[in-house]
Amino acid sequence: MVYVIAHLKAHAGRGDEVVALAGPLIEATRKEAGCIGYELYRKPTDPDTLIFVETWKDRAAVDAHFAEPHLQSFKAAMADLLAEARIEVVHPEKVEGL
Repeated sequence: MVYVIAHLKAHAGRGDEVVALAGPLIEATRKEAGCIGYELYRKPTDPDTLIFVETWKDRAAVDAHFAEPHLQSFKAAMADLLAEARIEVVHPEKVEGL
């Protein structure tokens, strides 16, 4: 299995917008081949900090997800909403920072 952890920091007061835009992304992603789990969490003490925790069958499934139109649309919509973004891909043998 491969895990993806995406840390998102929205601009102040924009977390609700990110969550709203994430709904269709989450729904579509959960239907992708190789997706085992896809969850979005929000930091209770800072609602502008969000974390996606993803579980995938293998790296090929992750790569296919990164190319999906619904992810590309989400990324484009996030351009003006996010102050920071960091993605980690966790394999059994290593951790990649993207």
